[in-house]
Amino acid sequence: MTTDTPARLFQLLSLLQTPREWPGGELAERLGVSRRTVRRDVDRLRELGYPVQATRGSDGGYRLVAGKAMPPLVLDDEEAVAIAVGLRAGAGHAIEGVEEASVRALAKLEQVLPARLRHRVSTLQAATTPLTSGDGASVAPETLTVMASAIAGRERLRFAYRAGDGTATRRLTEPYRLVSTGRRWYLVAYDVDRADWRTFRVDRVNEPFATGARFDPRELPTGNAAEYLRQSMQRRQETYTFSVVFEAPAEVVAERLPAWLGAPEPLADGGCRLRATAGDSVEWLAVRLAMLGHPFTVQEPAELVDCVRALGARLTRAADGDPRRASRCPRGVR
Repeated sequence: MTTDTPARLFQLLSLLQTPREWPGGELAERLGVSRRTVRRDVDRLRELGYPVQATRGSDGGYRLVAGKAMPPLVLDDEEAVAIAVGLRAGAGHAIEGVEEASVRALAKLEQVLPARLRHRVSTLQAATTPLTSGDGASVAPETLTVMASAIAGRERLRFAYRAGDGTATRRLTEPYRLVSTGRRWYLVAYDVDRADWRTFRVDRVNEPFATGARFDPRELPTGNAAEYLRQSMQRRQETYTFSVVFEAPAEVVAERLPAWLGAPEPLADGGCRLRATAGDSVEWLAVRLAMLGHPFTVQEPAELVDCVRALGARLTRAADGDPRRASRCPRGVR
């Protein structure tokens, strides 16, 4: 029997968060209390904002339903470990769709995990190898969680950084946002020593730690971290402009487009046009466009037109079982 009321409420809440209806008698038996005590505890949960629904009958039942706001969740050890492992696996490989909110959730969860559960999470992840379809470099989940915590706490962040040419430096930053492009994670931050804004590839970051020194957030020049990253990438890379017309509404195409590519423009015939600047290879862009799942026509550049044509021919031959070697995409645009 659980005599401590707070502990009993947590146990009751954990049971109710299982998606089923619990008869009052079964709850009373699980908790080792009377049905009257169960009713009082349910009333206490309602006062705390948990939407507990009761049903009438000889053995009335209780279930937790969706409310206007999500109250705190109660997880047992196995559930907490499962969620942490899933978030770490997804965040560590920058899978498209796992955005900053997922990293924030991981940072919050790991902050409150008992030491024994953190050890279980680390052991389980070390013993497994995820099969991912992305070609981006992997990132240590601990790196993301340290950065997310520093962003949330407005703490200066220090880390070792390896540039693309191999140059190693130490950086002191005021972290602003983490941005995922679907293949990689980037940190947008104000570099204190260089007195300017910078973007950092997270897979090139080592030994990050929050210094404990607080800062007042500065105003980002573009006002949006994703836009700042896009402009920064354009400045550093040889880029090209492309134009693609889709046979689908703009809002439908936008749902599957990476945010950094921008928004498509609606057309009078119900389709849409996307004009954007890219720094990736035309091969990758051709595959990315094909994966959107909507009919499209490439208007420019000519290299992308040729690459899409070659990709289509190669896939057609593969489907027909033609063993002939397909032509490769042109290498003129990178």
